[in-house]
Amino acid sequence: MRALDLIVKKRNGAALNDGEIDFLVRGCVDSSIPEYQIAAWLMAVYFKGMSFEETACLTRHMIGSGAVIDLDEFKAPLVDKHSTGGVGDKVSLVLAPLAAACGLVVPMMSGRSLGHTGGTLDKLESIPGYRVRLAAGEFRAVLREAGFAMIGQTADLVPADRRLYSLRDATGTVESIPLITASILSKKFAEGARSLVFDVKCGDGAFMKTPQEAGRLARSLVDTARGLDRRVAAVITGMDQPLGRKVGNFLEVEESLDCLEGRGPADLMELTLRLAGWMLVAGGLAGRVEEGVERASACLATGKPREFFMRNVAAQGGDARALEKLRGAWRAPLKAELRAERTGFVASIEAYKTGLAAVHLGAGRSRAEDSVRPDVGIELLKKAGEPVQPGELCCVMYGAERDALERARRLMSEAYHFGGAAEAPARLILEEISAL
Repeated sequence: MRALDLIVKKRNGAALNDGEIDFLVRGCVDSSIPEYQIAAWLMAVYFKGMSFEETACLTRHMIGSGAVIDLDEFKAPLVDKHSTGGVGDKVSLVLAPLAAACGLVVPMMSGRSLGHTGGTLDKLESIPGYRVRLAAGEFRAVLREAGFAMIGQTADLVPADRRLYSLRDATGTVESIPLITASILSKKFAEGARSLVFDVKCGDGAFMKTPQEAGRLARSLVDTARGLDRRVAAVITGMDQPLGRKVGNFLEVEESLDCLEGRGPADLMELTLRLAGWMLVAGGLAGRVEEGVERASACLATGKPREFFMRNVAAQGGDARALEKLRGAWRAPLKAELRAERTGFVASIEAYKTGLAAVHLGAGRSRAEDSVRPDVGIELLKKAGEPVQPGELCCVMYGAERDALERARRLMSEAYHFGGAAEAPARLILEEISAL
């Protein structure tokens, strides 16, 4: 078998079989196939696509390229959730302990911020002492203790994904839906999850800008996972506006605790409970999503999910006492404000510009190697549909450098749009696709 023949085959629009895809993945990992040929194959996939059967084969062989975490000891359903990324999206920090408190085991592999989108790992690491690098044995121990664990991708999990992604990033093939699908699913199933719920975001602050683009990715994820005999569902959600009222690493941890105490922002709670409902269906603990939402809401009211969150903080090395002490007080030393200039309503807040403002402050990354600050960010005191009066405070920004703070203030002044009449809020949940 020659890589050149497979490149030409895919270039001509033909489907590759299981053995051919296995050959390419193994050649990528062990470097027996030169990078320029792997890059050529990726470009052929970008233009010609892959069938769901091909994508499932690719996913399976990517999973097999490295270690797979063994979670067979757990008898409760193993269900994870994945978000395609947005601004103010701290859902995982609330959803994981909520799902665990409802009886699921949640092995969650998350990512870091990049570009205008935030990263779950950066938020968690803003908790003093919290560790996201866990060996497989530690990962299982945290799952036993807290019902959920939050880690980053380790060196021995899905090495094919790291190699392929670096080439995709360098060759302009990142946006290929089959390649995105295989990348997401391989990492999630290698971590030990048996079922998955996807939050596929679309809009101004998402990577997928339209519902049509998000729908194509959602269907690819669902149909490919079905080909792997996994129980999955996808929820397409709007990301034209920031989610919740806080953007920034420790700020979002604070807001997550607000949610776990039953006083989180309405949009964040709506999405979290809906995803929890789907996770319970995926795990077989609810027959319908509405039943799952009711069960999750009742569980949240008991306070148990907050206990699970704090148990996880301790199990992953975090200092729960320091977290409580810093809550509401840990802010970067400099502050800027945005105030309303006239009577009216907030018409909208652009998610993309809000995310960029947070990056300028230091809450996110422009490059993968950049560091982030835990204490900077943005509080949205007024959101879309809410009334304002002249001089009323709409937004507060916290930063460590005056120039960065001024850039963020200018972006937020552009992100906020005001009108003379209240408009109905945009729908948050746009479509749901299930293979359950």
